[in-house]
Amino acid sequence: MKKDLHPDNYRLVIFEDLNNGSRILTRSTIASEETGQWEDGNSYPLVKVHITSASHPFFTGEERILDIEGRVDKFKARVAAGKASQAKRAVAAQKQAKRKIAKVEKASSKK
Repeated sequence: MKKDLHPDNYRLVIFEDLNNGSRILTRSTIASEETGQWEDGNSYPLVKVHITSASHPFFTGEERILDIEGRVDKFKARVAAGKASQAKRAVAAQKQAKRKIAKVEKASSKK
C-alpha cells in the first residue's frame, strides 16, 4: 500500500443542512472560516451544505412528484404534434404545387 496516501489532519467538524437545519458532528479535513457551537458546549468549524441524508428524498422516503404527466405520455404528445405539423406542411406544399401548375397553364394558354 502507498504511504502518505491519506491526509492526517482530520478534526471534528459540524455539517449543517440548510434545508431542515439538522446538524452532524463528524471528522473531516475540510477547511471552514465559520465556527458553530455543538451540544457539548464546544466550538467546532461549521460547514453549511445544501442537502444531507436528513433531507434527501432517497433517505427520508419522501416521494416528490416532479411531473404530473408521464414520460411516455409526453413522448406520444410530441409524436402526434410532429405528425400534425408534417401533414400541415404537406397540404401547404400541395397547394403551392397546384398554384405553380395553374400559373404555368395560364401562361401557356396566353401564347
